[in-house]
Amino acid sequence: MKYGIWNVGRYDPAALRQFDGSGLTPLTAAVLCSRGFDTPQKAALALSTDCPLTEPSQFPDMARATARIRQAISGGERMAVYGDYDVDGITATCLLTEFLRAQGADCLWYIPGRIEEGYGLNEPAIRQLGAQGVTLIITVDCGITADAEARACRALGIDLIITDHHECKNELPQAVAVIDPQRRDCRYDGAQLAGVGVAFKLASALSGDQESVLRDYCDLVCLGTIADVMPLAGENRRFAAEGIAAMKASPRLGLRALIKECGCDTKQLSAGTIGYLLAPRINAAGRMGRVELAVELFMTSDPAQASALAETLCQLNRQRQEIEAQIYADAAARLEATKEAPPAIVMAGEQWYQGVVGIVASRLAEDYARPVFLICLDGDKGKASSRSYGGFHLFSSLEKLSELLESFGGHDLAAGFTIRRDRIAAFNDAICALAADYRKTCTPPALQIDCEITPDLLSQSNVERLDQLEPCGAACPRPVFFMRGLTVDRLSEIGGCKHLRLRLRRGRTYFNAIFFSTNQLRAGIAENDTVEIAFSPQINEFRGTRTVQLSLTDIRPDDQTRSRHRTEQSLYERFLHGDPLSPQEAAAFLPPRSDFVGVWKYLVAHCTDGRLIEDCACLSREIARFSGTADSLLRTQICLDVFSERGLIDLQHRRRSVHIALNAGANKVDLEQSEILIRLNHFKAGES
Repeated sequence: MKYGIWNVGRYDPAALRQFDGSGLTPLTAAVLCSRGFDTPQKAALALSTDCPLTEPSQFPDMARATARIRQAISGGERMAVYGDYDVDGITATCLLTEFLRAQGADCLWYIPGRIEEGYGLNEPAIRQLGAQGVTLIITVDCGITADAEARACRALGIDLIITDHHECKNELPQAVAVIDPQRRDCRYDGAQLAGVGVAFKLASALSGDQESVLRDYCDLVCLGTIADVMPLAGENRRFAAEGIAAMKASPRLGLRALIKECGCDTKQLSAGTIGYLLAPRINAAGRMGRVELAVELFMTSDPAQASALAETLCQLNRQRQEIEAQIYADAAARLEATKEAPPAIVMAGEQWYQGVVGIVASRLAEDYARPVFLICLDGDKGKASSRSYGGFHLFSSLEKLSELLESFGGHDLAAGFTIRRDRIAAFNDAICALAADYRKTCTPPALQIDCEITPDLLSQSNVERLDQLEPCGAACPRPVFFMRGLTVDRLSEIGGCKHLRLRLRRGRTYFNAIFFSTNQLRAGIAENDTVEIAFSPQINEFRGTRTVQLSLTDIRPDDQTRSRHRTEQSLYERFLHGDPLSPQEAAAFLPPRSDFVGVWKYLVAHCTDGRLIEDCACLSREIARFSGTADSLLRTQICLDVFSERGLIDLQHRRRSVHIALNAGANKVDLEQSEILIRLNHFKAGES
């Protein structure tokens, strides 16, 4: 299981009947009812994509910002839009630069190099812009913590306007204007805006006509909002819907080229394809130190250049994936060598590439259920990317440890910082202490599942009509369903053993399923296991044939198996801790000779090159099927421990698995002389 807790929502069948004749399929209506939208009226409101646009005047300092920009335009001053190197920052940079140029502004753009300069404003860049004649800098998606850089601007006679959406510190930078919905005095009432959303509000304030600005730039606002995982509710839902519609109808030149290079069908474009296909390729430009390629892609009017840029971005993304895989393998190997992950994962690497460690941190946080801090070392300092897990608040945690850091910024889910090499150990101890304290009081993260369904609801037409919920994303996730009582009919690892393909059976109904970023070991299942699944259905088209496929979010043994394993594991841990057992408990522990024979024959038959790595519970079930004995996790563990004690195998318990190696030179041994078995027999006889 990836998730220890599954929260399965419910809906009232009577409420579902109200949707008859509403135009929504039973499957879509079941999702909406389980989310609390249990009448057609509530559902229509939740799915609405025509939210009124909030007036930009609700942002503090908006009037000051527009006055200064108008003054610069009328006076012929040179200004610069200073952005960030992710999709949100890139789209915000392009939007505001294009808009200002259309207003007659002498405007250039600047995005710092991720590796050479790092995130946000920096003094060398400010000086460079000043040397180019810039007298006004407008930040987008950055700048809210740039106190020293704001002072540098003032010293050079450059005015500074900050637009950002990240969390503010107690004191704001001293700038002409600071526009940020996170300001405590901001009256903006609506969904959380991305950086591009704030840039849109500034352009709208300058224009005086939000509707026309949105028509012109909804594609950029949509891309940045979805890529930055903003909640798709209120204005953001409208941004996403109008942007997707515009990209389907007539995408800008660069986007059309990128969509084609990705192999997407423009007509099938959705929030999901933007998030999983387009955004990573745009992000690759910044991650691989070529951010200018993405900006040029959005702003080019040359079809040949658009195609060349799109091809280059896809190549960079493949390079990014290769580097990411190497760093992940390095970090995961270190963690798998330990029996249990620490409360917070802090790791540093000499050769790690700064541009991709944030993605690796996200994967590790999900895989190990811990907040993760990955530090790229360079000389006596390191630059870190961090990702949260389970609601652990990164920004406030870094604030508490600011004395150990050179600089930091970000928000509750993702943050970055710079740290001296000699302070990493102290940071590790301090952040682990904060994470450990948090874990004592927090609710364990759970997988939120919309509702349980039966196979008959998974018709092709019902699955196709789930697009009635679009755009899906944060605050309006794609639906996740629950089904029980399925048998694993077939499974195989694909994509270089990175993904799992399954055929599942319930009665006479079969489903093809795919579990991305999971192999058989991590899934902990085998053929013929009875399982429960959490999944999102989708339509798979192959050679002109369309079928329903289940994209698994998680998989686990059936409830009866899990309950038995929990009881057995608890008893096993008591034994390991030296606690006495009752005669009945000891009897349950003691494997008969047939169990030892079955386990040994399985190991001999399945240890490739004398070695085997397996999830222990899955191994127990496989041994039972192989030998025709009853499945007992408890007795399997005792058999393995006895074999290890008597020198027949080398046994290591890791976080996810047991690692077993047959000792080829081992002689025949008398298992009855095992201290483990002697102790169990004493307990069975009622001896202390």
